[in-house]
Amino acid sequence: MSSVASKSIYGIIWSAIERFSLQGVNFVIGIILARLLFPSDFGMIGMLSIFLSVSQTFIDCGFSNALIRQKETSAEDYGTAFIINFAISVVAFVVLFFSAPYVAAFYNMPDLQPVMRVVSTTLIINALYTVHKVKLTRNVDFKTQAKASLCAALLSGVLGIALAYNGFGVWSLVYQTVCNSVLNLILMVVLLKWFPKPLFAKKSFHSLFGFGSKILIASIISSIYSNLYNIVIGKCFSASSLGFYSRADQLGKFPSNNVAGILSRVTYPILSQLQDEPERLKGIYIKYLQMSCFIVFPLMMGLAALAKPLVVLMLGEKWLPSVILLQILCFGMMLDPVCNINLNLLYVKGRSDLVLKLEIIKKTIAVAILLVSLPFGLEGLCIGRSSYGVIATVLNMVYTRKFLNLSIWGQLKIIMPSLSLSLLMAACSYGITLLQFNNGIQLVLGVIVGMLLYIGVAFMLKMDSINYLLEMVKTKVFKK
Repeated sequence: MSSVASKSIYGIIWSAIERFSLQGVNFVIGIILARLLFPSDFGMIGMLSIFLSVSQTFIDCGFSNALIRQKETSAEDYGTAFIINFAISVVAFVVLFFSAPYVAAFYNMPDLQPVMRVVSTTLIINALYTVHKVKLTRNVDFKTQAKASLCAALLSGVLGIALAYNGFGVWSLVYQTVCNSVLNLILMVVLLKWFPKPLFAKKSFHSLFGFGSKILIASIISSIYSNLYNIVIGKCFSASSLGFYSRADQLGKFPSNNVAGILSRVTYPILSQLQDEPERLKGIYIKYLQMSCFIVFPLMMGLAALAKPLVVLMLGEKWLPSVILLQILCFGMMLDPVCNINLNLLYVKGRSDLVLKLEIIKKTIAVAILLVSLPFGLEGLCIGRSSYGVIATVLNMVYTRKFLNLSIWGQLKIIMPSLSLSLLMAACSYGITLLQFNNGIQLVLGVIVGMLLYIGVAFMLKMDSINYLLEMVKTKVFKK
């Protein structure tokens, strides 16, 4: 087996372990907290997401992608990125600290002021270990990241649950977030046994910023849009409505973002190594695209089909308004991995200018869709967001086709088998929820029938993705 294939398998396995163990822990903790707290508590945190997300994007400056893409990095590169990240994080914290009263007034929620000030401290803490994560990602070392993030999630989650149980309300989520950042910093430094030297080099800065600046602008645009719904819903509706939307959004992102994140973190450094080998690059791209669709599409369609029994069992009847929102969002979110892999290809080719141009076009369309769908309530907003997911996917394919010599129709043919089979599976699973069984039986039967149908038909059709999965298993189990 080639070194690229071996590294891909190793990276995917450990990235999957890191992602799903971490998100699994957070998922369980989130369920417990959802039962102990109110939707308005989650809504308050959701109102702050845009400020934290945009600030975090500014802090990174696109340097992470620039460092990962480089074939060789020096101590000066890491040191320069560290100094810039830390300096901007301090500035961002100061800005948010003094902006807190105005944000609270905007939402007409005085309690939001102290919450925002405390949560903003995580910007400085996170900046201290951003370069550590980059170094591990460059080495496709997700095992170390798994150890750090999982331990931090467990310990901070226990703290959050204990505080929620004792009536701390929204502060349970605040202290949990801060604790998680502190523990991640400590564990990253201890496990990696490395800390960047505070070396600033103009040459390194110009090199990193030259590539990263366009990614920075594109990422800011993306971050603002990603959190724009939280602002609009929090302002035009209520904290509870934002809580329902946020919970649906989080549930939908669990399978989609995790698989997309796993493949994105593995594909980017590996595709970067093949940037000068077009045929190998195209072959790996197609394989990753097949794999992501084969895994994500049935997960998202199954989640949409079984949303009601799942939400009622995990969160309780008070979260029922989230069901329809979750079902709608699943259709758009399932395309996220396709978008990410296409963007990675542009990063690999060094075309951050195209990434920026593409982001401006997509988000202009997205904001127009949001404005048009706003009068139709929460459901209308979710339909608009899912529609944008389809448009964004097609636009990404338009921009990457010339680098692959692969038409849009050629890319669509790659994903169509998994999409068609997933829709068939979802229809069968949804049919089970219409039977007169309790929620638990509906959920279990829906999952079993859906899995057997999907995997069985995939074997019968001898789909490439199922063969690749078997190859991965055989390689890790039978070969040393």
